[in-house]
Amino acid sequence: MVITDYTVGPGNEAIYVGHSYGGTVITAAGNDKRVAALVYICALAPDADETSQSQQDKFPRTDVFGHIEVADDRVWLKPSGIACFAGDQPEQEQKLVWATQGVPDADLFNQKLEGTAWKSKPSWYIVGKNDRTVHPELERFVAKRMKATTHEFESSHVPMLSKPNQVLDVIRAAAKSVKAA
Repeated sequence: MVITDYTVGPGNEAIYVGHSYGGTVITAAGNDKRVAALVYICALAPDADETSQSQQDKFPRTDVFGHIEVADDRVWLKPSGIACFAGDQPEQEQKLVWATQGVPDADLFNQKLEGTAWKSKPSWYIVGKNDRTVHPELERFVAKRMKATTHEFESSHVPMLSKPNQVLDVIRAAAKSVKAA
């Protein structure tokens, strides 16, 4: 999960950028009046009546679910699953991503967060066409539902690693758009 903000205005307005489960976080946190826009990267974006898990349950399971283990109340990605997460990266990069991955609480995806910022904030969405972690059809569904400006990249779940310049271009376009408004 990557969450960041990108300051775009004199009043410290920010763009929140969320990857994967980070999309759930910015969906809730983005209601802050200082947030000007949202950028989702291969992300979940539940509506008020959904959790991240219930949203995923509406779509086919991705390959990554065959490569996780729940232990010590945490969700662990097995080494065999890194290709589902970062398959478009060189082997050494995949090993680094696997070794430094976050290990979420097993119940994280079932928790409901308050707020649905994409209903009132301009949003951008990057779909990873080869994502094997969050289903690309789920990504397209949430992008369409939030009326996001959508970009599709030939990438795995981590286009910020495989297509960093293209991802940065989307963030910059969001910033330029809200500055002009």
